[in-house]
Amino acid sequence: MSDAAQPTAAEVRAAAEAVKTALDRHLAAVERRAGEDDPAVYEAFNELAAAAEVYDELLYDRYDEVTPFEIPGAEDSLPPYTGPEEPNALSVLIRRDYAVAEPHRLLAQAQRIEAAEDEGTEAAGTVHGALGILFGEFEADEIASRHKEFGLEEGDSTLWVLAADEPAEPGEWLETPFEQADPQRVVCRFDVSAVFDDLEDDDEDGEDGDGEDGDEEDLVADLEDVDDVEDEDLDGDLEPLDADRR
Repeated sequence: MSDAAQPTAAEVRAAAEAVKTALDRHLAAVERRAGEDDPAVYEAFNELAAAAEVYDELLYDRYDEVTPFEIPGAEDSLPPYTGPEEPNALSVLIRRDYAVAEPHRLLAQAQRIEAAEDEGTEAAGTVHGALGILFGEFEADEIASRHKEFGLEEGDSTLWVLAADEPAEPGEWLETPFEQADPQRVVCRFDVSAVFDDLEDDDEDGEDGDGEDGDEEDLVADLEDVDDVEDEDLDGDLEPLDADRR
């Protein structure tokens, strides 16, 4: 970056002040939290993340330095919520990914459904046709809960809840159902991914210290101590127990 394009010291200072202000607002929102999913806390978190990201970029551009802070999901976080404070309607967008792990199981389920309905078609003989039968017969939530029965393996999934001013007219968005997914109207979202499990496993491994090897060495040492006990110590008279001992 050229010197002419670099931010000024005053701009970096202003960004730092914006982070302080956003931090105070976030703490105030947390202190006034009204329930687990308080939108005010969510909005304050996003504002803090955005302010921190701006400051980090300006600090790096001006001084070639970075902050020691990392806000989870800051790079992929949604923009601040700008929808209605009291939504009159909601849109729920769901994406679930699956892998066809066991095609034979999928085909068998589709053929069973086809036989029960006595339709006499050959759609169940292909994976493409079997998927059409399966998703036509069962609700998406039931498939999610029974995916192993159908030979499917879960991948990533996400659920977005968007606020709307008014309910959509019948058929209004059917041709482009996801085109109007405005990130600034997302009330909340829930993500499921194996990558989160990997991160938790890495954290647990880092906290183990010496890990299982150290525990195994301690166990071996304890066993060796037991082997060193002389037989006469085991054969000696046992002392009577104290009657008051608990």
